[in-house]
Amino acid sequence: MNLTNNSPVLIPLLFLSTGIMTPVLAMKKEWLARWIALGASAASVALSIFNLIRVINVGKPIHYKLGNWNPSLGIEYVLDHLSAFVILVINAIAFLVLIYAKKSIESELPGKEVPYYASVLLMLCGFNGMMITGDLFNLYVFLEICSLTLYGLIAVGEKKSSMAAFTYLIMGTIAGCFYLLGVGFLYIKTGSLNMADVRAILPFMLDQPAVVIGLCFMTLGLGIKMALFPLHGWLPDAYTYAPSVSSALIAPTGTKVASYVLIRIFYFVFGITFVSKTLPVADIISWLAVVGIIYGSIMAIAQKELKRMLAYSTVAQVGYIGLGIGLANPFGLIGAVLHILNHAVMKACLFLVSGNFRLKLGHSNIFKLDNTIRKKMPWTMAAFTIAALSMVGLPPMAGFFSKWYLALGTIEKGNWLFLAAILVSTLLNAVYFFRILEKVYMKPIDSQSSNTHEQGTYHDHSVKENEETVKRDEVSPSMLFPTLTLAAALVVLGILNAIIVDGVIKYIIPKGL
Repeated sequence: MNLTNNSPVLIPLLFLSTGIMTPVLAMKKEWLARWIALGASAASVALSIFNLIRVINVGKPIHYKLGNWNPSLGIEYVLDHLSAFVILVINAIAFLVLIYAKKSIESELPGKEVPYYASVLLMLCGFNGMMITGDLFNLYVFLEICSLTLYGLIAVGEKKSSMAAFTYLIMGTIAGCFYLLGVGFLYIKTGSLNMADVRAILPFMLDQPAVVIGLCFMTLGLGIKMALFPLHGWLPDAYTYAPSVSSALIAPTGTKVASYVLIRIFYFVFGITFVSKTLPVADIISWLAVVGIIYGSIMAIAQKELKRMLAYSTVAQVGYIGLGIGLANPFGLIGAVLHILNHAVMKACLFLVSGNFRLKLGHSNIFKLDNTIRKKMPWTMAAFTIAALSMVGLPPMAGFFSKWYLALGTIEKGNWLFLAAILVSTLLNAVYFFRILEKVYMKPIDSQSSNTHEQGTYHDHSVKENEETVKRDEVSPSMLFPTLTLAAALVVLGILNAIIVDGVIKYIIPKGL
């Protein structure tokens, strides 16, 4: 097989074949399932890097015709700067989480390793297919593949996970129906499912009611999938009650793939003029996103469970991406795409930290965290601190720069209310992350052991003795390595943000924007 000619199709094919074969190959040797998943994931990262470099060198989209059938009769896969970039982000995050997964799955899901890894591989097949396909209906097929596996990956968690998965099933099914109905309306008017063909035909029929209805249906469906406020109802319970590895996989990837598809539909199928001027759907998205930014941040403050706090934080962070999409200007789009990268890394790191807490402490309750953790799990807390600072948006962390571009986009748009929402949400982010840092780093380890009626010297002596009795109980290297790698990546991505923007993201901006 010629790698250069066939590289676009190899990643979905790799995940599909390994996902189907894993239950058979690992039937008697369950340990094989993990290594199959790790091998497929590592190969996908290598192929993703190859594809991105190839797109950068070629300088234009790379097309692959399945079965050598020309579109619109056949299905076409397309690699451009946007798809190649987001595919690398998703696959790299998934690879690090799978490295982490072994002990967490053994602890939370004993005896379920084989079907779990098989489901993860099929989910990644769906994600990659959605990002690389150039066919609107084929995108729906991959959407259903990843959705079905997502329901299962959530349902195997805590007692309440079944209800959370059922809620997601209902909303996800509605989302899929809306998207498919939208595709149907477009097909009726254009006679094609190929994105490039539809893009060429639509300018001649943008006044058709079927086209308007199609865009509305597709936007509504994708809004549910990306958990855009107020369509986020499935997300908090799903992320909270899913197994730790599922949360760390789904939170950084699932909503980002849906965000990618929305960018693809808005900017590269309908065209930005139509969605921002003819039918101002982009403005609606931006206003909903701003409300979601504030709502998600406030709700995050109210949570006592770390995973649930991170879930509501995701609602706010998805709002940043939605705001960038809705701004419909170069700075906004750069901010949205850059935040897909930054938030994926930040949220993966934070959910891995939550998994570390659950494994070693038996919980991830914020109010049960105390000053002993800085001694028990110093590296885990270091990773949490870096990710928290990046979420708040302190330079030179990666999170600052995507917010910076979004702020520039709001200024270019002349909407000062949007800029104020970004600033206010940054303060709210500081509130819910710094309260944890305060409990861990600033409060005395055991205030009950000190005698408040004695002199201060006795109190200091008691605290010192208690600090010395706390023993380090860090997670294993296989879990610590991905956590610290993601934390370090936030610093590196922040420092290299200009290279990422100039080398890749600026080529994503469509002509005429």
